[in-house]
Amino acid sequence: MFWYVLKLLILLPLIGAMIWGSLKLAKKMQGQFGAPAGGGSKAVRIVESTMLSPTMRLAVIEFHGREILVSTSRNGLTRLAEAPARPAGFATAQDVIQ
Repeated sequence: MFWYVLKLLILLPLIGAMIWGSLKLAKKMQGQFGAPAGGGSKAVRIVESTMLSPTMRLAVIEFHGREILVSTSRNGLTRLAEAPARPAGFATAQDVIQ
């Protein structure tokens, strides 16, 4: 019984640290894969995104000088609105709040 508790006290934090490290690494590496060869720019860029619920996300995508607001869920992707792209120095609502 002592060995079981000892292994539990050692392995449980180790597994938790591995999970935490994997999540941090995934967040850091997000968006770095799929870059075009030769260092060219991407045609599609995610400007902002926010979670509405565990299964639904809103995202603003820039594509050919347009910003497209989309909703993603288990059922797929839905275009909600479209507008001209903002200038590079334009502050977002999130920047203003901070």
